[in-house]
Amino acid sequence: MSKNNSPFSFKIFLPEGDPDGLRIIGKSHWTGKGLVFNRSNYKESSKREEFQKTGVYILVGDAEDGTLPTIYIGEGEPVLRRLNRHYANKDFWNWGVFFVSTDNSLNKAHVKNIESQLIELAKKAKRAKLDNNVDSHAPTLSEWEQADVDSFLDDMLSVFPLLGLHAFKKTKKKSHKKFPTLKINGSGVSAKGQDTGEGFVVFKGSQSKKFTAKSIHNYLITTRDDLINSGVLLPDGENFIFSQDYTFKSPSTAASIVLARNANGRIEWKNEQGVTLRDIQTEGIDLSQE
Repeated sequence: MSKNNSPFSFKIFLPEGDPDGLRIIGKSHWTGKGLVFNRSNYKESSKREEFQKTGVYILVGDAEDGTLPTIYIGEGEPVLRRLNRHYANKDFWNWGVFFVSTDNSLNKAHVKNIESQLIELAKKAKRAKLDNNVDSHAPTLSEWEQADVDSFLDDMLSVFPLLGLHAFKKTKKKSHKKFPTLKINGSGVSAKGQDTGEGFVVFKGSQSKKFTAKSIHNYLITTRDDLINSGVLLPDGENFIFSQDYTFKSPSTAASIVLARNANGRIEWKNEQGVTLRDIQTEGIDLSQE
């Protein structure tokens, strides 16, 4: 798949005039279209003709405590029949999105291929709980069909972060100088990371304390358990170790997972000179009183 980061325009149409209602999304130079819907308005939204097309969909259940979301990835020909069954039988999700082509160029093999690729990406990223019980096997496509499908998937992947969905993006270190490497050294662990626009990245090889403080918040315990169960945190002597780079929503969540206690990440994370993230962020900002 392409790694091109060229600028693009992103369009949102609100057919009901409600920002919390159905949203139709697209981007420049793309033959695809995405429809974002809430469970609460599904019956009304599903009357649109796009639900009668062949497409691929993701159902999302956002965790109220800030832990990992749960997702289900599927395809349908049309998507309406599959989504109707999930509306009746799957309770975890509160919103969903599906993608179809505006020129009817997607067929069953194409969306099955995209579904399979999305499942594999989600497994590697480990940034969501996957509700799919069985693997999806990608059908064999001709060389030119595979190229077209991969291009369509690239456009889908560029849209997901704009919806707040990061389940398919595996964390990578940023090499830009505006993202300096920060450290936590002490309390028996050593960790490195960086504060980025997407969140705080803890680097592969960083340590996390094995035993949590009694006062640690419940959502941090749940988050640690999810990371252990998914293999992001692996046993390493008296500590855990990060098996891959991993993005957290905030520096404090990252620091708390590393230290196994409630922690203020803006104070705990420091650069090589011992300057805290808080001081790095506020450097050059006028904090004088009016």
